Amino acid sequence: VELLERYQDRLLCFNDDIQGTAAVALAGLYAATRITGSKLSDMKVLFAGAGSAATGIANLLAIGMQQEGLSREEALSRCYLTDSKGLITTGRETLTKHSAPFAADEAPMTLEEAVATLKPHVLIGATGRGGTFHQSLLEEMAKHHEHPIIFALSNPTTKAECTAEDAYHATNGKAIFASGSPFRSE
Repeated sequence: VELLERYQDRLLCFNDDIQGTAAVALAGLYAATRITGSKLSDMKVLFAGAGSAATGIANLLAIGMQQEGLSREEALSRCYLTDSKGLITTGRETLTKHSAPFAADEAPMTLEEAVATLKPHVLIGATGRGGTFHQSLLEEMAKHHEHPIIFALSNPTTKAECTAEDAYHATNGKAIFASGSPFRSE
């Protein structure tokens, strides 16, 4: 991120982890809106992970929401980030430069509590920790939305937050799933 910002006005730069992942994730979300019948700007998106990939996706998503009529502040307020300490909130003592715009005016909570409380339409994984999206978390997503959108973007496959099979099983086949890794087809 630092290099992209430093040289953005002088050199053509591209960071696949940040910009490539963001572009593909946003394209996937636009495709998901065709299934759900909703607009990006109507969605709440919860990120598991608050590193460069997650903040890159969140920033591009906020731009997409602004193009649908939201203000920057409204768009940012629809994107929630979590890290190993839970939801990134305005009450945290330290916030990184890149996660600070997404700090929620909420009480501290775990990822699981955030899914139950915030009822996000979309759950995006960029943790690098396999199995983060366990069955009860995916079931909670399905309680709140007919077609919960689950993007398990960490790679390689062993680090994906869940598999397509996990997502479909826990949501009775209703999840809209995308991954950052190829999974064996059986």
